[in-house]
Amino acid sequence: MEDILNLRYALDTFYFLVMGAFVMWMAAGFSMLEAGLVRAKNTTEILTKNVALYAIACVMYMLVGYNLMYPGDAAVNSIWPGLSFLLGTENDPAAVLSASGESWYDGAYYSGRSDFFFQVVFVATAMSIVSGAVAERMKLWPFLAFCVVLTGFIYPIQGFWKWGGGFLDGMGFSDFAGSGVVHLTGATAALAGVWMVGARKGKYSKDGKVQALPGANLPLATLGTFILWLGWFGFNGGSELVISNVGEANAVAAVFVNTNAAAAGGVVAALLAAKIILGRADLTMVLNGALAGLVAITAEPLAPSPLAATLIGAVGGAIVVLSVLGLDRLRIDDPVGAISVHGVVGIWGLLAVPITNSDASLITQLIGAAAIFGFVMIASLIAWGAIKAVAGLRVTEEEEYRGVDVSECGLEAYPEFTSGPK
Repeated sequence: MEDILNLRYALDTFYFLVMGAFVMWMAAGFSMLEAGLVRAKNTTEILTKNVALYAIACVMYMLVGYNLMYPGDAAVNSIWPGLSFLLGTENDPAAVLSASGESWYDGAYYSGRSDFFFQVVFVATAMSIVSGAVAERMKLWPFLAFCVVLTGFIYPIQGFWKWGGGFLDGMGFSDFAGSGVVHLTGATAALAGVWMVGARKGKYSKDGKVQALPGANLPLATLGTFILWLGWFGFNGGSELVISNVGEANAVAAVFVNTNAAAAGGVVAALLAAKIILGRADLTMVLNGALAGLVAITAEPLAPSPLAATLIGAVGGAIVVLSVLGLDRLRIDDPVGAISVHGVVGIWGLLAVPITNSDASLITQLIGAAAIFGFVMIASLIAWGAIKAVAGLRVTEEEEYRGVDVSECGLEAYPEFTSGPK
C-alpha cells in the first residue's frame, strides 16, 4: 500500500507541476500577443509590464494572496476569508503514507507546494488581461501598483468565494477552471482601468468615427495566440487536479479534447462573422476568436461532448467579434480586445455551463457572474482612483505621441526603424 501511495502522490504532484508550467508559459503568450497588437513605439513597455506583473503576482500571492484564497478552517465566514501571511508547511510524508483508502484520496494526494504553484500562475494570468487593455497610454509604475492590489487582495478574495469554499461554492456556482474567477475578474479590472485612463489619442474622432490604430507585428500576435492555446491545456487540464486513476485520466483527456475543440470552433465562427460583418478575413478577429473559444469552455470543459464544446466555443467566437465592435462604438478603447475576449465571453462561458451540466443552475450562474463583476469593479475603481490621485495614471500627450517605450523605459523595441541622432 505504501508503494501505491508514494506512486500516486508523486504522479499527481508531477502532473500538477507540469500543468502549472504550461500555464506559466501563457505569460509568454500574453506578452507576444500584446506586443504584436500594440504600435511599435509601445512594444518595450508592454513587454516590461508583462514580465514585471508576473513577478509581482508571484510575490504577492506568496505573501498574502494564497492564504486569502484558501484559508481552510481559518476562514472568518463565507464572504471574508480572514487575513494571514506566507505559505504554510508542506504535507508531512509520514502523515500521507499512514493514510489509506478514500480518506487519503480526499486529503493530501499531491504536494501543497504544487497547489500553490498551480494557483499562482492563474493569478498572473488574470493580471495579464489588464495589461493589454490599458496599453499605450498608462504609466508603468501606477499599473504595477495596481498589480499589487489585484494579485494580493482583489483576485484572492473573489477566488475564495468559489474555489476556497466561500458563499458562491456553497450556492452551487460552477466554474471549473475560471471563466469567471480568472477571466471575468481580469477583464473587469481592465474595464475599470480603461474607464479611468480614457481612450488613446486619435482613436475616436470628434464626429464619432472609430480610427484604426493597427498593431505593429501580426506574426508575433499569431505566435502569442498559439502559445496561449497550448498553455490552455494546462489551464483546463490541470484543473482536474489529479490523473492517477483510470477515471481521472479519462477526464483529463476529455478536458484536453474539449478545450481544443472549443478553440477551433471559436476560430471558425470569428472568421465567418468577420467576413459577414466586415467583409474580410480579419486576422485580429480570428486570433481573438480562438481565445474566446478557450475562455468560453473554461467554465465547464469536462461535461460537454466534443461537438457541444465546439459549438460553445463557436458562440464565443461570434460574440467576441460583436463585442469588439460594440465596445468601440461605446468609445471603450481596448487595443487588444481583452475585455471582450475575457469579460463578455467569460460571462457566456459561465452561462453556458447548465447546457451540458445538469447540476448547474442558470440563476446561480448569473448570481456568481454578477457577484464577481460587482466586487471586482468596485474594488478596482477604488484602487485605480487612489493610484490616480497619488501618482496619476496617464502619460502626457507628448509622451503618448512619442511612445511610452521612450518615456517609461528609455528603450525602443525596433530602433532600426527610427531615426536617431545624426
